[in-house]
Amino acid sequence: MKAPIHSEESFATLDGTGIRYAVFLQGCPFKCAYCHNPDTQPLAGGTPTEAGDLVKKILRYKTYFKGGGGVTFSGGEPLLHPEFILECERALAGYGIGCALDTSGAVRLSSTVRAAVDASEMVILDIKMPDEARYEKYICGSIKNPSALLDYCVQTGKRLWLRTVIVPGINDTKEGIDEYVKFVGARMKGVEKYELLAFHTLGFSKYEKLGWENPLKDTPALAQEKLAQLQAYLDARIESK
Repeated sequence: MKAPIHSEESFATLDGTGIRYAVFLQGCPFKCAYCHNPDTQPLAGGTPTEAGDLVKKILRYKTYFKGGGGVTFSGGEPLLHPEFILECERALAGYGIGCALDTSGAVRLSSTVRAAVDASEMVILDIKMPDEARYEKYICGSIKNPSALLDYCVQTGKRLWLRTVIVPGINDTKEGIDEYVKFVGARMKGVEKYELLAFHTLGFSKYEKLGWENPLKDTPALAQEKLAQLQAYLDARIESK
């Protein structure tokens, strides 16, 4: 099984627990206004790679995965390629290497997608907006598939982290955080960690290189102090539920 790989990072530390080998797959159905890797969006592109060849490369780094490390499939949207991921997961499991999925939940929860989720040790799910209207406005998609994946992970007891990018002028208020808490609702009981990420401008040059309009070109990066305040507020809201 082949899939297009955009890039790889052999010593990733922000994509799950421990030291991880991160695989960024090409293609994403969503077109987020704040996407910092717009070059991963087109399905055409990337380097076609056999699952077996990727597994062989990953095995060179096995000694670094001690203490909870492993492999993280990200993107783009990794679950556009569930058969490829499942083949890799099953092969890596034979060597005692666990895999995580860093996903936006953009794709339909097909039987193959469920199988890839089942074979993962954890899911990192990006909750982009708290309602359908803002998914349509800022993400160019629907909240239905992410919500279905959230339900599935909670129902099956999958180890689950949530993430949300905080963008100045869009969702950077305590009232905005309240809306995310309301959306997740009772499903929060199945969430191990909910992490807020700061919008940044490091990917702006990629829009210029692609010749694409950057819808947030005049938006400043979120200050780390503001991010810390909102994270503390979110943590307190979760603890009080």
